[in-house]
Amino acid sequence: MNNTLKGIIALLISSLGFSLMALLVKYSGDLPTVQKAFFRNFVAMLVSLSFALYYRAKLFGRKENQGLLMLRSAFGVAGVLLNFFAIDRMVLSDADILNKLSPFFTIILCAIFLKEYIRKYQMIAIIIAFIGAIFIIKPSFSSDTLYALVGVLGALFAAGAYTVLRVLGSREKFYTVVFYFSFFSSVVLLPFFIWQFEPMTMTQFWLLVLAGLFAAFGQFGLTIAYSYAPAKEISIFFYSTILYSAIFSIVFFNEIPDMLSILGYVIIFSAGFYMFMRNRPRKHDSTP
Repeated sequence: MNNTLKGIIALLISSLGFSLMALLVKYSGDLPTVQKAFFRNFVAMLVSLSFALYYRAKLFGRKENQGLLMLRSAFGVAGVLLNFFAIDRMVLSDADILNKLSPFFTIILCAIFLKEYIRKYQMIAIIIAFIGAIFIIKPSFSSDTLYALVGVLGALFAAGAYTVLRVLGSREKFYTVVFYFSFFSSVVLLPFFIWQFEPMTMTQFWLLVLAGLFAAFGQFGLTIAYSYAPAKEISIFFYSTILYSAIFSIVFFNEIPDMLSILGYVIIFSAGFYMFMRNRPRKHDSTP
């Protein structure tokens, strides 16, 4: 098994982890979004803490990176809250695919703030992806449209977090960044968690604990995948979450996406696939 295949398998497993997280968040019922987000981040904090201690990584990073770490964490917690809000109120697969707009937003943000050049094929992919999003959002003056826009905003904040990570680069260990984000999120959400806390059944409690575990599972799987192969060679397989989420929507919630949403899925996936194919190194590029 070569490294590319290992990376693909790790990415498929990571995608399943994130999809299961979304499923459990939605399945846990009518609890405050903040309460669900707190559990997700607190459990992930404990998992990342164990890894950071095992590898003897700095828990809170270097002094010179504090601003970037805080900014990444602030964008990240906002993205999680908005994504969970959308998951609770939309068809699960709709919310998931809107969250997958984040790579396209990342290209735009990197161009604006990091002065990275947007290539022609990237701009084409962005336009195609946003056209696909319109089919899912189905603009109108209804609450469904508002929920969809919240999902898109969540993807934008996630892209902000990824953009900051581009700046951080290899300045901090991955375990440090994940722990810092999870710790920051838990501290920020704790007052709101206490204020809005609603009693949970034992089932709801364990569903949220498992959601946090699967979130950490997905995050670490993502890191392992990209340690085996560059993102440009395997990133398209992360869109397998669309398939997982669609199956979960039908099986667990009896939610069947309408034809316009399905068309939107196909268009957004096509935009991702087009960008993936353009990013792949050509055979002659690797010859000496």
